[in-house]
Amino acid sequence: MQALTISGLTKTYRGSVHALKGVELSVQEGDFFALLGPNGAGKSTTIGIISSLVNQTSGDVKVFGYDLDKQKEQAKSCIGLVPQEFNFNQFETVLQIVLNQAGYYGVPRNVAHERAEKYLSQLDLWEKRNARARELSGGMKRRLMIARALMHEPKMLILDEPTAGVDIEIRRSMWQFLQEINSQGITIILTTHYLEEAEMLCRNIAIIDKGLIVENTSMKALLSKLNIETFVLDLQGETADVSLEGFEYRLLDSSTLEV
Repeated sequence: MQALTISGLTKTYRGSVHALKGVELSVQEGDFFALLGPNGAGKSTTIGIISSLVNQTSGDVKVFGYDLDKQKEQAKSCIGLVPQEFNFNQFETVLQIVLNQAGYYGVPRNVAHERAEKYLSQLDLWEKRNARARELSGGMKRRLMIARALMHEPKMLILDEPTAGVDIEIRRSMWQFLQEINSQGITIILTTHYLEEAEMLCRNIAIIDKGLIVENTSMKALLSKLNIETFVLDLQGETADVSLEGFEYRLLDSSTLEV
């Protein structure tokens, strides 16, 4: 079954700014799918439309067969969204935030408590359940966003740049968690502008640029076409001691390089 089908999707903002220019996209149920592109390419606009946060100018979107225009509530119930910006009440506790989210979807209170313990424990946040959100580190807030999005047990999880500003260890733990829930059948769509992150996680990928899908293929086929292979090096000493002349690399922290 198709988890997501997008046909002829356009979005024009005031001033004739064409954010999307006819996006065509499909994602199979159970896939781990990457939407890759530079900043301003149209990734967040696409995600916003799928999640009913942004109205499209034209085009059709179906989520597990539900037409977003005609069956919006059914489509929304299938989606858990992890936006790029923190959008929870910073003065509420971790537990309050996830329980309130469950309440929005009509999850019974006793079931919500069970899910809260389950997801907060899996994301190493259960010990912080009584802490206010403003007291959490950036990485903890990212994980809280994921836990909150899963409280109604959606069939599809959409993450918009979920590891932005997160250190390498937390990033890896998030990757592992996402791989685990995907193996349990949850469809995952990840937006990122890092090819290496998509390579680590995703089976299929679409590349969007200037509001158009310019590539839509398997990750394996794309990497073969580009002749790219990424290595992450964990070093005992400082990265300044390593010579990488002739290679493209990115500094992740003081002792980790992505080559």
